[in-house]
Amino acid sequence: MQGKIIVFSAPSGAGKTTIVHRLMGLLPELSFSISACTRDRRGRAEVNGKDYHFMSVDEFQEKIRHDEFVEWEEVYEGAFYGTLKSEIERIWANGQHAILDVDVKGGLSIKEFYKDRALAIFVRPPSIEALAQRLEARATDSTSSISSRVYKATFELAFEDKFDVTVVNDNLEEAVAHAEQLVRDFISAESEAV
Repeated sequence: MQGKIIVFSAPSGAGKTTIVHRLMGLLPELSFSISACTRDRRGRAEVNGKDYHFMSVDEFQEKIRHDEFVEWEEVYEGAFYGTLKSEIERIWANGQHAILDVDVKGGLSIKEFYKDRALAIFVRPPSIEALAQRLEARATDSTSSISSRVYKATFELAFEDKFDVTVVNDNLEEAVAHAEQLVRDFISAESEAV
């Protein structure tokens, strides 16, 4: 079997992480690709190698110099996030397909790198207003943070047409069912071609 990559990207609050977690429960052939980052762990709840591959800025930059990332970004000064090539290869070596939950820029970079081996899915909220309401309902962000996320979402929505397909998350159950069908079709088409 030739491993594939399923990439989910969306503005913050659109529901991509929820959809990815649901799909992993439905499709055992998927394995979550763990991102690398330079931020500190959040208490004891986060585990290195499970939640993220935590590393220092120097370690991260060394991996950049050695071309070990499929994609990476400095989100804030000194705060790097990225997808290691070795993480994708680990998943494929285990006979599974990689599923990723990354930002819009990262999703497009991964699609560009892996071409037809990657399915890039854009998760879109029904509207910017609905997105703002979801972010407010989460009660995890300040008003200014929500404003900046909504502003960024408006920008990210402009890249929707660069993805292979869009899943509109107006109703979570319908969005999960649509995403599941897309992933099943992509995986089965790949295995028939081999």
